[in-house]
Amino acid sequence: MAQYLTLLLECPVVIAAVFVAGIGGTFQYGFSVSVMTSPSAFIKELVNKTCLQRYNASLEQWQVSLIWSFTVSIFCIGGLLGSLVAGPLITKFGRKQCLLLNNFVAIIAAVLMLLSQTAMSFEMIMVGRFLYGINSGVSLSAHTMYVVECAPKRLRGMLGVTIATFISLGKFCGQLLGISELLGTQERWPWLLGFNGFTALVQLSTLPFLPESPKFLLLDRGNRQACEKALRRLWGNKDFSTEIEEMLEEKAELQSVCNHSVMELFQSKTVLWQLLTIIVTFTTLQLCGINAVYFYSFDVFRAAGIQEHQLRYTALGTGLCELATSVACFMIVENTGKKVLLLRGYVGMSATLILLTVTLYLQTQVSWMPYCSMVLIFIFIFFFASGPAGVTAPLPGELFTQSFKSAGYTIACTLNWTGLFVLGMVFPILVANLKYFCFLIFLFFCTGCGLYVRLYFPETKNRTALEIAAEFEKIHSKSEKLQRKNNTEQKLNGIKTYMTKL
Repeated sequence: MAQYLTLLLECPVVIAAVFVAGIGGTFQYGFSVSVMTSPSAFIKELVNKTCLQRYNASLEQWQVSLIWSFTVSIFCIGGLLGSLVAGPLITKFGRKQCLLLNNFVAIIAAVLMLLSQTAMSFEMIMVGRFLYGINSGVSLSAHTMYVVECAPKRLRGMLGVTIATFISLGKFCGQLLGISELLGTQERWPWLLGFNGFTALVQLSTLPFLPESPKFLLLDRGNRQACEKALRRLWGNKDFSTEIEEMLEEKAELQSVCNHSVMELFQSKTVLWQLLTIIVTFTTLQLCGINAVYFYSFDVFRAAGIQEHQLRYTALGTGLCELATSVACFMIVENTGKKVLLLRGYVGMSATLILLTVTLYLQTQVSWMPYCSMVLIFIFIFFFASGPAGVTAPLPGELFTQSFKSAGYTIACTLNWTGLFVLGMVFPILVANLKYFCFLIFLFFCTGCGLYVRLYFPETKNRTALEIAAEFEKIHSKSEKLQRKNNTEQKLNGIKTYMTKL
């Protein structure tokens, strides 16, 4: 571990790139996901006041709830749109330029949020949430690609985990700033919703001093001189000839190939297993049950005797647990490996979901059972943040070669946003009908993804996209040979049985 930290400290510009890209990147996504919980009552009150002032009519409870649900969900629609346009934008303008332009979307959204209460317009909050979604959809791809491509090969896995660390940091900051002692009040909640604009300004004023992704400069722009200059600024006066040769090798492989579209990625047989891996891991990331666990945490904390006015502060503990574990994952990923972290995470989550279902079922019958449920909630968050949360986000940048990379991120982010939207719409129905047994559905996804990782996912640590592709080929050629062998044995056994009968 010490050798990786030493190597990282020798690259201060890379550290700066991680923080600058993160604060205006996936931090925005995490903050937007958690920030709406605290001011929900104030926003619903604004909806009622607006309709009363405009139409002299007071809305019923179900109408207010419908408007509130749409205000929250429209973030996912914007995110899906942002993820769809991210690929072409990143390919055309570059990772750094795309992040810079994306900040203006967040700033416009923040201004709308700040003025919504003064203008008595809940529609401004809806538009702001939609724009925040677009910003988050673009930044999820651009931030991830920028960090992974700026990192030295030996630090790629470690710095890839920071994508999830900034999401966790954003969630925690949204919870923290939402308490009544800070911005979670009747007068200050518009500033809470507009906080993303401040982080966008921070990135907008600092990112221009950092170089563009070296890989983009060489492979997409064909500018070796600019690539070497960027590497020198990022890594210092080190020998990066090996990295240049690997990039040139990849460029030679792709010399006659242009950047592929999403449809071409689906049609290509050469990256079939990489695509399937992205589909499985990113679908499971949203359907693993982490949102359900956060949802039930309030009920568990209440059952454990925590007062209603203290629940918000207790919830900070869950956000802090995810953030701390994500930082720990950053420290161990290079020594442990991504396959091990993913497998360990999903196996641990599967076991925890089974135990959590049992303890929730028994919590009204056994007085101390809510405390067991509370411990299991933190254990589940630990397994999620130490594996799937940190490892999954940078996978498209590692599994695909440059020509498929933008399309890979587009598919991954589309799955992420679609899963989040579907979960937001379907989850309340699942809870109403199945209650805590809904965890059994999430158990299916966790177990299935764990088995897939165990059988069909190669280790990606310190490997290029071409080397990983070769590993996929080895794994699946072995699987096909084993399958053919089993089929042959079954046929021979069938023939022997038939001959015996004769």
